[in-house]
Amino acid sequence: MMLAKLFTPNKEIPKGFYSTAGFVTFMVFLAVWCVLTYGGIVNPLFLPTPTAVLTTGVDLLVNGDLLSDIGISFTRVLVGFVAAAIIGIPLGILMGSLKIMEGAFEPIIGFIRYMPASAFIPLLILWIGLGEPEKMSVIFLGTFFQLTLMIMDVTKNVQNDLIEVSYTLGAKKGQVFTKVILPAALPGIVDTLRITFGWAWTYLVVAEIVGASSGLGYMIMQASRFLQPDKIIVGILIIGLLGLLTDMIFKAIYRASFSWMRKDGL
Repeated sequence: MMLAKLFTPNKEIPKGFYSTAGFVTFMVFLAVWCVLTYGGIVNPLFLPTPTAVLTTGVDLLVNGDLLSDIGISFTRVLVGFVAAAIIGIPLGILMGSLKIMEGAFEPIIGFIRYMPASAFIPLLILWIGLGEPEKMSVIFLGTFFQLTLMIMDVTKNVQNDLIEVSYTLGAKKGQVFTKVILPAALPGIVDTLRITFGWAWTYLVVAEIVGASSGLGYMIMQASRFLQPDKIIVGILIIGLLGLLTDMIFKAIYRASFSWMRKDGL
C-alpha cells in the first residue's frame, strides 16, 4: 500500500520518506565514487578519492586563501544578481501588467536571453575593462533576462478579478500596482528570485575566467592548468554548497512570509 502511494503522481508522502530518499541518493553517489577511486578503477589524475578531496579542502581552508576566495566570489554573485533584480523586478511587473510594455520589451529580451553570457565577455572587456564591474556584469547578463521574463509570467497570473474589484472599490491605477498586483505576485517573485539566484552561481566560473586573480572560479581554472583535480572538485563542491545555502535562505523567507500558500518542498 505504501509502495503504491510512493509512486503515485502528485501524491503526498510522509516527510521521513522524502528526507530518506535524498539521503539514500547521496549515499549511492558517494559509494560509486568510493568504488571507482579506492578500487583503482579510475586514475586519480582524473578522479581523486573522497579522502584526497577532503584533505585538500581542509588544507586550503587552513593554509590557503579559500575563505578569501569565497568572500570575493560571493560578493560578485550578490552584486550582479541584486543589480539584475533591481531592474528586472519592476520591469517584469510592468511587462506583465501593461500590454504596451510587454510589446516594447518582450521581443528584445526574449531574443537576447538565448545569447550565452560568455559571448559578451570580449565586449565587456572593451567597454568596462578587466575589473570587478566586468565580472559582475557577466552575472547580471546571465540572470537579468530570464528573471525579467519569469517575473512577467508571474505577474500575468494575477487574477484579473482582483484588479476589476479594486477598480470597483475606487482604487486608482497606481494603487492597483502597489495594493493588488504586487502583493498577489510577491510569492511568485520570491520563488523566481530563488531559482535565478541559483543560475547566478552557475555563471561564476565564466565570470572569473578572464582577468581574475582571486575567487572560486579563478581557483578552479588555475587548478585545471596544473592538473589538480582534487582542487577543482573542492571549488565545485563549495559553489554547490553556497548555492544550496542561498536556496535554503529563500525557502525560509518564503515559508515565513507566505505560510498561507506554502508549496510542497518549500
